[in-house]
Amino acid sequence: MTETDLSTPNTLRERTDVNKYLFWMLLSANRWFIVGGLAAVVFIAFVSFGILKPVSLQATMETSDMVETVFSGLVGAIITSTTLVVSINQLVLSQEIGSLGTQRSRMDVTMDFYQNTDELLGTTKPADPAALLYALIETSAQRAHTLRETISENENTDLRANIFAYVEDLEENAETAKEELDGADFGSFTVVSPALDFNYARKMHDIRRLGQQYREDLNQEEYGAVREMLEAVTMFGPVREYIKVLYLQWALVKLSRAILYASIPALIIAGGIVVFVDPTTFPGTFLGVNNILWVVSAGFTIAISPFLVFIAYVLRLATLAKQTLTVGPLVLS
Repeated sequence: MTETDLSTPNTLRERTDVNKYLFWMLLSANRWFIVGGLAAVVFIAFVSFGILKPVSLQATMETSDMVETVFSGLVGAIITSTTLVVSINQLVLSQEIGSLGTQRSRMDVTMDFYQNTDELLGTTKPADPAALLYALIETSAQRAHTLRETISENENTDLRANIFAYVEDLEENAETAKEELDGADFGSFTVVSPALDFNYARKMHDIRRLGQQYREDLNQEEYGAVREMLEAVTMFGPVREYIKVLYLQWALVKLSRAILYASIPALIIAGGIVVFVDPTTFPGTFLGVNNILWVVSAGFTIAISPFLVFIAYVLRLATLAKQTLTVGPLVLS
């Protein structure tokens, strides 16, 4: 895509040219589904290694304390992971701790911005994050329509063609984002995803460039429509970033709770295998595989489940942070 190309893909995945299955795994998929998939991979790999090994796991356990050593280390790692959870919670709480003056200052800045938003929308801003994003995108689309109507009588054919292309692309992008926002609830990624799909940074850059390039061909009314268009897409930026930050805090809290929940059975299983399991505990075979191998593989998978939860959440949060590094008309992808 060139600097002067006014047509852009309507979704973030298309703009980043990432494989749709990888993109789904990184951002869209339910995190517990990803945890389950990772756990299945670990379990299958562990069983496969046990089957392919020339000496059976049961025989190995009779001559060495390898399994006990591995699970003893996991017990320590699981306990250490609670420190990580505390650190995550401190990161979130540090954003909320402050003096009365700090809280009052935050409120004043917030209300000033909400007043600006009310003036842009022509009404009191919606309290629901998804509804607010929807209203801002709808306002951008309405102002784009007004811009096209205002420019339609301009004598410069290149100006009209470029503005019409800009408006058409914005309206298509806005329609895609609004469809995704319909019925979305905050706390899930379904609110943040459409906000990423609305390519406001590129829309800001394009309308600024067009306004400057054709400034001499625009009368006062037409230039005013250009400035109003820029105001609408500019307002979307800080709102998207604010909602993204709230989602990140929300997700970090969910991550910390999920790790704690997963740590309890992981600790019980890892400790139980260290203390109670020996080569004679689970005799016999199932599907031609020693029962002890099934038990140890399942126990290992459960014991590392807090780490799998961490991976699943961080994959999304890191990808989200990468795609929203800037605020404004700087296009990174």
